[in-house]
Amino acid sequence: MEVRGVAGGIRTSVPIGQRLQRFSDGTRRFIRQHPLGAIGLAVCLVTIFAGVFAPAIDRHDPNFATANDRLQAPSATYWFGTDHLGRDQWSRIVHGSRISLMVAVGAIAVGTTAGYLLGIVSGFLGGKVDDIIQRFVDALLAFPSILLALVLVSVLGAGIDKVIIAIAAGSAPRAARVSRGVVLSLKENVYVDSARVIGASDLRIMLRHILPNAMAPYLILASIGLGGAILAEASLSYLGLGVPPPHASWGRMLSGSTQQFALIAPWLMIFPGVAIMVLVLAFNLFGDALRDVWDPKLRGR
Repeated sequence: MEVRGVAGGIRTSVPIGQRLQRFSDGTRRFIRQHPLGAIGLAVCLVTIFAGVFAPAIDRHDPNFATANDRLQAPSATYWFGTDHLGRDQWSRIVHGSRISLMVAVGAIAVGTTAGYLLGIVSGFLGGKVDDIIQRFVDALLAFPSILLALVLVSVLGAGIDKVIIAIAAGSAPRAARVSRGVVLSLKENVYVDSARVIGASDLRIMLRHILPNAMAPYLILASIGLGGAILAEASLSYLGLGVPPPHASWGRMLSGSTQQFALIAPWLMIFPGVAIMVLVLAFNLFGDALRDVWDPKLRGR
């Protein structure tokens, strides 16, 4: 008879084959119960693959301009056509996925993580610490996230790292509010009182007991926030305040001279616009599916 888990202080291991079988069963169950979330995850994985292996799957240099190939329609040579400078649109969209994912992941890793940890401290300690942190969060929430990002980019200047900081500042206060609400319910559990009784410090309780139990809302918030971060980066680049040239960016592909040729070369706006829409929708669908899986109130549906 096989013993699973931890029993009598002895930790037992689960065979690798059984782990793979559990993973396979869970994957099939997720696809069957949440088909839209599975489609969203597939689109995200394809985009990540395209961003990582962009130099291997592009057909031309994304920044190489040829005057003889200006405004070429989609063809076997140029799958998505060329822009007004003769640059290959397919290559620029593929390399633009790398920029969009880099900015989105960086902004969520910095902003959502920092805000979530700040909310945990605020909700767990309470009192004056909670009041000070929440008033700071209220001040940030008073500004629309895109307006806050515009102000920060204008002050900090152009650059990928500056865009990441600007978008992260907009995602942090919402993450702090969510985590504070989660912690206010978690800290009333019996295991927290038991940890206090045996002399555990506040820091140990937050790291060993509160944080692991608050990871599911964090992952849901991060997955949904990735779509918003991609849209924010595209908006900043469209306004000329995002990723600077010569980097290929989906938002920048929609701005500038592209609008002048929209009627005679509609592919200049169709393909970048569809790429932004599909990826943002994919992250939102996957985030909603994760919420349904991990939220006990929605799991029964």
